[in-house]
Amino acid sequence: MLVGLTGGIGSGKTTIAKMLSEFNNIKVYYADEEAKKMMNTSQEIISKLVEKFTNEVYKDGILNRSFLANIVFNNKEKLKILNSIVHPVVNNHLKDFVKKHEDKSYVLYENAILFENGSNLFCDKILTVTAPEKLRIQRVMKRDNASEKDVKNRIKNQWLNEKKTIQSHYVIHNLDITTVKEQLVKIHNKLTKN
Repeated sequence: MLVGLTGGIGSGKTTIAKMLSEFNNIKVYYADEEAKKMMNTSQEIISKLVEKFTNEVYKDGILNRSFLANIVFNNKEKLKILNSIVHPVVNNHLKDFVKKHEDKSYVLYENAILFENGSNLFCDKILTVTAPEKLRIQRVMKRDNASEKDVKNRIKNQWLNEKKTIQSHYVIHNLDITTVKEQLVKIHNKLTKN
C-alpha cells in the first residue's frame, strides 16, 4: 500500500514522516530529498535543466538551487517546466522503491506537492498535515534562513490546505507534539488493520 503524506511548506510533514518511520513495519520515501539527489545525479534531468534554464543552473557540477529558485518561484510556467522534467524521473524511482519494500505494511510517500503534480493518483490513502500559515511562515524562515516574502511566494505555488484536506483520508493538525503523536498512532493503527 502507498500512503501519500503531504502538507503546505512548513506544516511539519517531514517531522511527521520521521515520527512514522519509527514504526518498523513501514518505509518512508522522501520525494524532495530524492528529487534533490537526482537533480545532481540523473543525466536525463541534468541535460534537460541545462537546456531549459542555461548552464548557470549548475555551478561546478552541482545544482545552483538559488539561481533555479529565483526563476521558478516567480514564474508559474517555469515551475511547470521544472516539474515536468523532475517528476517523471522521481515517480519511476518511487515505483522501484515501493516494489523493493513490498514486505512492509505500507510505504509512506512524503511529497509537498502531492496533489499539485498529480502524484495523489498513485496513492491508496492520503494524509495531509496542516498548521496555521503564520506558524508555517515562521518555521520556514527559521529553517531555510528565508525572507517572509520568499516563503509567501513558495506558499502561493501550493494548493490551499482546505483544498488538500477535502481530498485526504486523514488530516493531522500539527500544533503540539503530544496531540500529533496521539493522532499518528491512531492513523497508523487504522492503516495497518487488514
